[in-house]
Amino acid sequence: MAEAEKQIIEVNGVKLEVDMRHAKRIEELRVGSKVKVLDSRGYGSAEVNPGVVVGFEPFPSRPTIIIAFVRGSWNEAKLELLHFNSGTEKVEIVASTDEDFSVNRDEVLGWFTRERESLKNKMAELDAKEAFFRDRFKTYWKDEEVLPVAEPESA
Repeated sequence: MAEAEKQIIEVNGVKLEVDMRHAKRIEELRVGSKVKVLDSRGYGSAEVNPGVVVGFEPFPSRPTIIIAFVRGSWNEAKLELLHFNSGTEKVEIVASTDEDFSVNRDEVLGWFTRERESLKNKMAELDAKEAFFRDRFKTYWKDEEVLPVAEPESA
């Protein structure tokens, strides 16, 4: 047997040499299971992202695993959803068993905080522009009733 065709695996403390030409990968995933998402859908090279199984949809024709995963870069971390089924192309998933592949919680939460602050600043800028417009352009509709300022919805 060629070296590339065999692999030693351990099952409950018993080491086995497996012929990979006939081996089948069987993984048990549950809601909350850690997974790795190999995403080749982009224009660049494939990337591996950490994820968690968040649900299953038992459609008769196409059972679907729903995975939330983090796509990180040097200045942001995006939380995305993947609906993985037999029609999914250029994406693979495997159970994440190694502890060295994880998500830096503080970096992701920091990104959420920075993104929230950025959006608050954009909302304040939009409110100021609206107030300026209402004040300076009111001569254009002096004979019309001016609509009140819309109150922002609270979160």
